[in-house]
Amino acid sequence: MSGVSVLILTRNEEQDLPGCLASVAWSDDVHVYDSLSTDRTVEIARAAGAHVVQRAFDNWSSHQNWGLRHIEFRHPWVFYIDADERMTPELVAAVRAAAAAPGDSVAFRVRRRDHFLGTWLKHVQASPYYLRLFRPERMRYERLVNPVSIADGPIGLVGGALDHFPFSKGIGHWLERHNSYSSFEACQIADDREHRRAFSLAKAFLARDFHVRRENQKELFYRLPARPLLKFVLLYVFKRGFLDGRAGFHYALLQSIYEYMIVLKTRELEARSEPRRGR
Repeated sequence: MSGVSVLILTRNEEQDLPGCLASVAWSDDVHVYDSLSTDRTVEIARAAGAHVVQRAFDNWSSHQNWGLRHIEFRHPWVFYIDADERMTPELVAAVRAAAAAPGDSVAFRVRRRDHFLGTWLKHVQASPYYLRLFRPERMRYERLVNPVSIADGPIGLVGGALDHFPFSKGIGHWLERHNSYSSFEACQIADDREHRRAFSLAKAFLARDFHVRRENQKELFYRLPARPLLKFVLLYVFKRGFLDGRAGFHYALLQSIYEYMIVLKTRELEARSEPRRGR
């Protein structure tokens, strides 16, 4: 018994799923959580012996939280992975060791290595660490897209690396996906501004409550002028993305374009809401 279940989220992943499944074949409890794929994703998953659960996608946090609460995992620990990611042998060994002797940790961070144009984006990534190994009853997600992982308890760190290939289906697919993400981000920003407390610069840095601090830090970032340009400078200069060569430059540029899409869509939503507010 491996002691760790695996959760894979999918939507039309017939291209990438076989490689992902091969990298988690060490687990005796693999679950493919599918968003009503129309290709061979489900067929491939079942042929590999994975359990399949299907649910219509609504938004990221809602979808992930539903999965953690309703999927019947065999083991107390779950490793979450996307179809375009691959576990390295070193990560597999580290995950199994952590689950066997977790101490007081209820979740563990994993280092992810993003790849683009045949290059590991070692520097230009905004953050390489993600909560991927956890006790499902002690984990929840927030935000409509790019959800924040919130563990109810101490967090540890495992060795090894999770390899990520976000451009495996081509630049067009990446742009199409991030067009969708930017719409969710704009809705999230508009909803935050309408329903949450007023922004406080002091709380962004001094609030004792982590969630209050994070909420105000996000709003501070959203209020910065020339945000797309600042994001490019942050990733390419301050994060030293230039050390990743041409892949680092193009990735930083794509991320700044993504940020610009969020800016424009947020303005569009706010402009549409102005007439309603004036009534």
